[in-house]
Amino acid sequence: MKKEYCGLFGIYGHPEAARMTYFGLYALQHRGQESAGIVTWDGTTIREQKGMGLVADVFNERHLGKELKGSIAVGHLRYSTAGASLLRNCQPFLVRFGNMNLAIAHNGNLVNALELRRELEQTGSIFQTTIDSEVFVHLIAKYLNGGTMEEAVIKACSKVRGAYSLILLANNKMIALRDPHGVRPLMLGRLGDNYVLASETCAFDLIEAEIIRPIEPGEMLVIQDKCLQSFRLGEPQPTKQCIFELVYFARPDSEVFGEVVYLRRKQMGITLANEAPVDADYVMPFPDSGVYAAIGYSQASGLPFESTMIRNHYVGRTFIQPSQDMRDFSVRVKLNPVRQMIKDKRIIIVEDSIVRGTTIRTRVKKLRELGAREIHMRVSCPAIRHPCFYGIDFSSKGELIAAHNKVEEIARFIGLDSLHYLSIEGLLASVNSSPDESRFCLACFDGKYPIAPCAEGMKMCLEDSVALSW
Repeated sequence: MKKEYCGLFGIYGHPEAARMTYFGLYALQHRGQESAGIVTWDGTTIREQKGMGLVADVFNERHLGKELKGSIAVGHLRYSTAGASLLRNCQPFLVRFGNMNLAIAHNGNLVNALELRRELEQTGSIFQTTIDSEVFVHLIAKYLNGGTMEEAVIKACSKVRGAYSLILLANNKMIALRDPHGVRPLMLGRLGDNYVLASETCAFDLIEAEIIRPIEPGEMLVIQDKCLQSFRLGEPQPTKQCIFELVYFARPDSEVFGEVVYLRRKQMGITLANEAPVDADYVMPFPDSGVYAAIGYSQASGLPFESTMIRNHYVGRTFIQPSQDMRDFSVRVKLNPVRQMIKDKRIIIVEDSIVRGTTIRTRVKKLRELGAREIHMRVSCPAIRHPCFYGIDFSSKGELIAAHNKVEEIARFIGLDSLHYLSIEGLLASVNSSPDESRFCLACFDGKYPIAPCAEGMKMCLEDSVALSW
């Protein structure tokens, strides 16, 4: 089953719901660049527009002004791993059964999706896509017979395991929910008299909506006729929020899990400077991912902050593109150095993470060619040693440079004079304004999975493992 990391937006009761959803998705574009979709409901008819590419490529004025009619809308952005970049896998996923129109937008990954899919197919379900989100639809349809939509959703959630934030559009109802561990974010806001939902608060800022609160872990919120009802999905579970939202994914101007992302990333840099000081001429990031930690490192160390790598803003983020060939090409066109700032300099590069190491190796090689005397790297999160089963594209140990190699070996492979990863303790101290340090999922660092992966998926990830070679 393909893993996904996505962006969600929903709005209820606005006369220009499609246009507001377009703006919300635009603000969340960093969460997925492969496809985008909007589904609307006008009281009698459900409509959809989906396509491959960026938000601005998928929608035009005809869609927003004429075709996507209705005051209720849900939108979705998606990125996928290789092999799943298909139009049929775009969301929101829309089905019709009886007099019910159901659209689902999902951020996360179900660890038992393959098992549930086989069970459903054996009882006659026919799947149209390869996304695990479709499992929810078949389960809801199965349990809707004779019951309410709310009851069907709760029963469906009792069968699935994994990470999920969902926005469902069921005729005139909008339903938002998060898994009991709260792995993925989802926020509730208000725009005038209308309720809005989004993966991150930066989407609210663009449309000038007020932040109300997060959807709680294990909560199902139903919006109907501008009234809210809250339900519990089941027994409370330990909260395990994805710490990589604060390290990498969320926009720095967002609030996620009650934390201001900008401040948390800056604090990571401050902690990193205290853990691993080094004498150098200046501190620099590889834009944009390491910028805010680099600011913190610079301020804590007293070393100047310099932007000596200039980003081409018309090239997509390399991490979420679907093929290695495309990633390698992006490395060459995404950043260009200021040559006069590099020759004979001792440089500290602050990066937010190292996943495969190939992109950073290419960039460091370029700095060496331009005459850098020393290159030190400080990484504002711990070494990523374990696959993620909850929706981030760390799909196998074989893709993780730190899974089978020591820090010194990684430094040599990349071409560094020194390398230091922020400790787990340092990361927790940096991101946590709450006394509860156990609220974060750290599985990609320590291998302690809060939701047990299925045996089949674990076997596939662990078999694909290789060490570095020079």
